[in-house]
Amino acid sequence: MRNRRSFTSEFKREAASLVLDQQYTIREACESMGVGATGMRNWVKQLQNEHKGLTPQSSRALTEDHQRIQALEARIRKLEREKDILKKASALLISDSWNAAI
Repeated sequence: MRNRRSFTSEFKREAASLVLDQQYTIREACESMGVGATGMRNWVKQLQNEHKGLTPQSSRALTEDHQRIQALEARIRKLEREKDILKKASALLISDSWNAAI
């Protein structure tokens, strides 16, 4: 079975920038970086989208700005979950104290 290689966001960004910024072809960039064409095409498309201001939803962002956005979005989701838990707990406490007063 073949092991799947993983690459850092920085590596992916540099590889995609060969195509976008230095006018390499996909094939030339693949040969230069030692990666497959499918991965390279995906990274180029993702970097193009990030340059347009679109933050990826299902993969780690390639640019620092979008990585920061992803981290902040994750923090917001965590805080909202914690807030929901506190709401439910306070509603439960109020209902328990209301039932105890009756």
